[in-house]
Amino acid sequence: MKKTECKLRLLPHFYTDLIEAGCDEAGRGCLAGSVYAAAVILPKDYDNPLLNDSKKLSEKRRSELRDQIVRDAVAWAVGVVTPEEIDKINILNASFLAMHRALDQLTVRPEAIIVDGNRFNPYGDVPYTTIVKGDGKYQSIAAASILAKTFRDEYMCRLAEEYPYYDWQSNKGYPTKAHREGIRLHGQSPYHRMSYNLTGATQLSLDFVE
Repeated sequence: MKKTECKLRLLPHFYTDLIEAGCDEAGRGCLAGSVYAAAVILPKDYDNPLLNDSKKLSEKRRSELRDQIVRDAVAWAVGVVTPEEIDKINILNASFLAMHRALDQLTVRPEAIIVDGNRFNPYGDVPYTTIVKGDGKYQSIAAASILAKTFRDEYMCRLAEEYPYYDWQSNKGYPTKAHREGIRLHGQSPYHRMSYNLTGATQLSLDFVE
């Protein structure tokens, strides 16, 4: 008998009595491009069984869900932190700053925040909770992951037209073989994160025999 895969529905809210914004980022592990983050406030009784971690969805499904999220959300926004800023403050702080910038733009002020991951820089005095793999557990974080991913992918495809050497239309700035080969042949672009190991070269290490 063939087994069927059963997908659990994501939870609607963590804070049941507060206006809650879910936050997630995209592009943290990339060699090039800005890091994007989204903040999403969904209606209290919202239930979309198709929502999931953006990495587990096809490009077509992400696009369809983005349209639904933008239409259905009480409020949503996307924040961006540039490669130059990433190099100055490091990618972890840049990810939090992108989330803060998204939260700043919300037309409805959140009374609580839930964030994918295990760390976050406080946003004023708004209570928050970090949730490991939260984009696969809570609808608002999943929605934020979809918005951050789709908006960033579009941005990287635009950059690929300007700099066609790095296969960004396919890898979206992640460290693939084609991306690193493009760097080797053509050097870095103005969109590369100079604080990253762009070529993939490893440091010399010494093996000590006991």
